[in-house]
Amino acid sequence: MLIKRPADIRPSEITPETVWRSRRRFLAGTAGMAAASMLPGLASGDAGASGSEEGPVRAILRHAGKPSHRSRPAAWHQAKVEGAVPGSWYADDEVTPYDYVTQYNNFYEFGTGKGDPYSNAQDFQTDPWSVEVAGHAEKTGKFALEDLIKPHQLEERIYRFRCVEAWSMVVPWIGVPLASILKPLGPTSKARYVRMETLHDPRRMPGQRGFFSSIDWPYVEGLRMDEAMHDLTFVALGVYGETMPPQNGAPLRLVVPWKYGFKSIKSIVRIEFVERQPKTTWELTNAREYGFYSNVNPEVDHPRWSQASERRLPSTLFEPNRIDTLKFNGYGDQVASLYAGMDLRRQF
Repeated sequence: MLIKRPADIRPSEITPETVWRSRRRFLAGTAGMAAASMLPGLASGDAGASGSEEGPVRAILRHAGKPSHRSRPAAWHQAKVEGAVPGSWYADDEVTPYDYVTQYNNFYEFGTGKGDPYSNAQDFQTDPWSVEVAGHAEKTGKFALEDLIKPHQLEERIYRFRCVEAWSMVVPWIGVPLASILKPLGPTSKARYVRMETLHDPRRMPGQRGFFSSIDWPYVEGLRMDEAMHDLTFVALGVYGETMPPQNGAPLRLVVPWKYGFKSIKSIVRIEFVERQPKTTWELTNAREYGFYSNVNPEVDHPRWSQASERRLPSTLFEPNRIDTLKFNGYGDQVASLYAGMDLRRQF
């Protein structure tokens, strides 16, 4: 599937249908979401062009109602999100309603049910927040989030989000490319992978207090350096025009749109440049089912279900909204070359 940058869009391709799709995306963020009455408890594309002056005018998608959380982000964080601009990539799919994006979540630190993170993270405070940088880089130490983010212009990118559980969303994230944060840190030639950790705080994250939890906290994820530096790899600090809700990974989370959602680690507190491939949380938990690369691939089934199709939310028992899954989640033109020569069935 094709995703285009502004320079690649010919005037002849800017059709009334494209304008209509853009308007639908905007209305989806401001109309109150009729689908909210079917809240995700019952929940069982094509790639588009990037925004440009020649293309259809696109507003930042914003939520018109109350924020989805009671935490109080820092004033600078709020200002940065409000100052975001339309970004360089977007999926030309209809955006998932706000209530699904913020109330149907996997974030086991706050509970294993899809609604647990929304319920249990309401007062999760993220100010102040710092990120420790370690490993093979010129600049290491503990950095205030503000110092890492403030130099960069935030942008909105609308990405498909595919969960390994075979459901999916289309989400308007606000943030910056991960490379914008990593490059100033000066990774050395020994930095072949990036290892990341989620906050470990059982006092504030009740899911980490579970005595019978099979997860060895903190949550760990990793990327190969070329994956981390790819322009599509994104650090999100907001969603739907507001600062990131805790249940979605406040104050900052990773978004890797061609990989299954569990690779997009939330509430990051540590970034380490390492020489060897890190062992990630789900690999350690069940390596047979969850590999390091975790690229979306309809040709490689999960041991317990098919990955050939997915439920695009909103979805109900009677209207499952099932669609075919795209290899690399539709971003193959951009990322397939990263895996040239690899056996994606074995290196999954």
